[in-house]
Amino acid sequence: MASILVAEDERDIRELLTFTLTFAGHTVVAVSNGAEAVETAQKQAPDVIILDGRMPKMTGYEACKAIKAMDSLKHIPIIFLSAKGQDEEIKEGIAVGAAAYILKPFSPQDLIERISKLLQG
Repeated sequence: MASILVAEDERDIRELLTFTLTFAGHTVVAVSNGAEAVETAQKQAPDVIILDGRMPKMTGYEACKAIKAMDSLKHIPIIFLSAKGQDEEIKEGIAVGAAAYILKPFSPQDLIERISKLLQG
């Protein structure tokens, strides 16, 4: 399947995402902040990146912007997974390059289906 980078500062949600995606057949690397997401993306070039909007050290929005600015990574689809569902937050996520914006709480099945659609192009 796909290699997926998950950046989520809440340990329980990070573990749930890792379990859900691994169970669906994906390889998952999980980190706890935006700075680690950018660093890991550069080293591993995953197929999909999932970012929380609000994280320490670097927000998901800042991380997305940094990743999309790199020629070697800008093609990677990014999904925001956030509890912040205000229009401004969603617009910001899309504006910095996200392919999708999913609100917490989320359906694991919906997340898997969204990833599958992104991978199919």
